[in-house]
Amino acid sequence: MSPVLEWPSKEDAVKEDAVVEKSETILGALVTEYLRVLASERGSSPHTLRAYERELRGFAEYITEAMGAEAQPAAIEHTRIRAWLGSLYERGLSKASAARALAAVRSWFRWLARIGKVEHNVASLVATPKLPKHLPRVPSIEQMNQVVDSIEESDASWPARDAVIFELLYGCGMRNAELTGLNLSDIHWANEAILVHGKGQKQRYAPLGDAAAEALRIYLGERQSRLAAAEKESDALLLNLHFRGSGRLSTRSVARIVKRIAVRRGLSADVHPHTLRHAFGTHLLEEGADLRSIQELLGHERLSTTQRYTQLTDTQLVQVYDRTHPRAK
Repeated sequence: MSPVLEWPSKEDAVKEDAVVEKSETILGALVTEYLRVLASERGSSPHTLRAYERELRGFAEYITEAMGAEAQPAAIEHTRIRAWLGSLYERGLSKASAARALAAVRSWFRWLARIGKVEHNVASLVATPKLPKHLPRVPSIEQMNQVVDSIEESDASWPARDAVIFELLYGCGMRNAELTGLNLSDIHWANEAILVHGKGQKQRYAPLGDAAAEALRIYLGERQSRLAAAEKESDALLLNLHFRGSGRLSTRSVARIVKRIAVRRGLSADVHPHTLRHAFGTHLLEEGADLRSIQELLGHERLSTTQRYTQLTDTQLVQVYDRTHPRAK
């Protein structure tokens, strides 16, 4: 079994490289190199790195077992990759899990082609498993307003902070990791905007609406008082209750906070931070925003991704048709 890398630690890089050279196969070493490229050059998140490592290590081990420790990537044919995909199904993996694994392998082969280890990306010849299309269940505008406007002491351990969490997740469409990564310096009051640090070291500005700004002002006053009383300092915008570690609130804690408050306000138990991001995009579309603008606000690289994050009911589609098509009038 190849050694598991620790992300994003870099202190022992030299020692790790020495171990890798002695213990890894040819494919394993190329996987390690690619993971380092993802971490250092592309700024991939620790979550992405762990997922890619798991999928690529598994693929490299499958190929090594079938073709030997000296197997070169150029010798791998698409039929071999298809057989590996079949082995994932035999292990009980779902189509969604197999599709994610194949996406990681395709990305790796694309990089291998770029550095001249293979002539072309043979993984692109393997069809992606067809997945059922599930639209995320999104609370209505009325439901979201009711939740955001009614966070109370009984719902939250720190109501002012938790109100900011909902305002920024739903009001700005942020990802959970983007939210918890915010620092005080990212709030640009003069421009009424928030600098969001997105995936792959990309940045975008999210508009800071009046409701979110008011929630922030209330929270920041409490934040300063609590820090002063505890004789602590932190650059993080959102703090955990007892200022543990760096004081920064974790994504796991945000997920727990969102679920607890949402359930107490009558929403589904499967609500999570990304549900609020879905709601952000869906409600913008319902109110007439164009997809291109929503794409920019969500920080999506591709418009097709934005289309998956938004949904319209049959009734809304009929209303749009009746209002806009000349033959419907």
